Formats: sequence, C-alpha cells, structure tokens
Amino acid sequence: MEENKSFSIAGSHKTKSAVEKTAQAVFVVCGFAAVLAVASITLYMIISGAPALFEVGPLEILFGHVWKPAAADPSYGILYVILTSIVGTSLALLIGVPIGVGTAIFLAETGPKMLVRIVKPAVELLAGIPSVIYGLLGLLILNPFMYKLELAVFKDSATHQFTGGANLISAVLVLAVMILPTVINISESAIRAVPQHYKQTSLAMGATHMQTIFKVILPAAKSGIVTAIVLGVGRAIGEAMAISLVAGSSVNLPLPFNSVRFLTTALVSEMAYSSGTHKKVLFTIGLVLFVFIIVINLVLTKVLKKEDAAND
Repeated sequence: MEENKSFSIAGSHKTKSAVEKTAQAVFVVCGFAAVLAVASITLYMIISGAPALFEVGPLEILFGHVWKPAAADPSYGILYVILTSIVGTSLALLIGVPIGVGTAIFLAETGPKMLVRIVKPAVELLAGIPSVIYGLLGLLILNPFMYKLELAVFKDSATHQFTGGANLISAVLVLAVMILPTVINISESAIRAVPQHYKQTSLAMGATHMQTIFKVILPAAKSGIVTAIVLGVGRAIGEAMAISLVAGSSVNLPLPFNSVRFLTTALVSEMAYSSGTHKKVLFTIGLVLFVFIIVINLVLTKVLKKEDAAND
C-alpha cells in the first residue's frame, strides 16, 4: 500500500520565504509604477501647458474674458471657461451629492428588500451607460424643455440670446445625474462597512433609527462618503462628451440660461484644428484642469484628516 503523504498548504520555510520576497518585489514595482505614471502625467502637462503662459502671459490667459484665438488680433482669455467649470461642477455636486447619499442610505438602511432589489440594479445600470448617451438624452429631452422654459422667462427680452435650451442648467442637470452612480455605490459600501455594534449600541441607548443613521452611521462612514464625493468631483469636472452636446459651447458668463463652455469642452471642440499659440493655450487649459483636480483632492483630504484628528 502506498503511504499517505501529508500536504501542508503553508509549505516549507524556504518556499514561504521565496513567495514573500517575490510578492514584496511585485508590490514595490506596482507602487513605483503608479508613482511614475502620476509623475509622468504631471511632467508632461507642465511641459505642454507652461509655454503659453510665458508666450501670451498668465494674466491674459487666466484673467482675460475674451476668447478669440482665430481673430486678426487673437485673445486667449479663459476666465469665463474656468468660472463655468467651477460653477457647473459645484451646482452638480449640490444636486447630486444629497440625492446620492440619500439613495445610499435607502439601499443600505431603510429600503424594503424587494424595492432595494429593483433600485440597486438600476443604479448599477446608470454606471454602465456611456457618457455620450447621457448627452444624447439631454439633447433630445432636456434641451427642448429648457428652451420652452427659456422662451417663457425671456419672452419680453430684447437683449437675451436664445440658446435653444443648450445652457448651463442643462449641463448641470446632466452632470448631476452622471455622478449619481459613483456617489451612491461608494457611499453605500461605506455605510454597510460600519460595524453593526455601532448601530445596536445607539438603538439600545434609546436613539431612533433616523437619529442613529445621522448621528452614528454617517459620521462613522464619513471617510468613504468623502471619497465618493472626490470621485464625483473628478467625474463631473472631467466630463466632456455629454457636456459638449447640452451646454452650447459658447464662452459666456456662467449664468443659468447662457450657452457656456467648460474646460473639457474647450479642449474637445478646438484641439482638432488648432495650431501654434492656439494649441499651446489649449494645453494650458488642460494644465489648469489638472491643477483643479489635484487641489480639490488635496483640500478634501486635508479637511478629512483635520476632522478625524479632532474626533480622536
């Protein structure tokens, strides 16, 4: 009879040592690759975007409000474009974040199981829809409605330039819908990750379910919810295709019924035919967009760390 040979899943000391060293080397390489990717992108954006700042002047580019790159006397002011991205993204977050976090609370805490089984796949479906589809739906459904509203609001105006519904409000509403899947999914995961004994202890002390959600669960899930907001900001400020279809793509002040241009749509609409200084300025717009995202991430991370330190 053959002897039964015992097998240890842990393996020998030499095998474990080799596996540990190999895994450590792989993780170090992955870490350096991530850092190298970020450093390469940063360096490329600085090299590509900085020349126009010296050629045209940072004040004229960043604080000028006239955008006429093809004129006989060209102007490259992007102040209105910067303001549009800031205002549009902020308004989209003001609409999308409360709805997203509220939906996450519904899915994780308050929703009936049968209804959650319907809502959850719908949210996941939203995450898989290409951005151009959002733009097309906005173009076909939202813009005509906004045009009717625009006609009603400015029916007696002799100075308003009608946009056909392609305006800031349309862009904000599309962006708000687009960030919902990101905010909902990550916030829900953060809420579900809160230890159950937090909730049980709060309820045992006499708090209601709603008090427990807002006073215990949400503060405990704050880190994940902030992460969801940061990723939502990235999705909103970096969106181009959908916004180019519903915003009108004109350089104006970011007023509700004005046709506007975001930083991303400026790149999409003009990069194909630009050349010379015009193209350099477009790379500068990309650099400004890149800086915006970095600043937003750093600020939110710093605020979160301060709040965590205060709570400790």
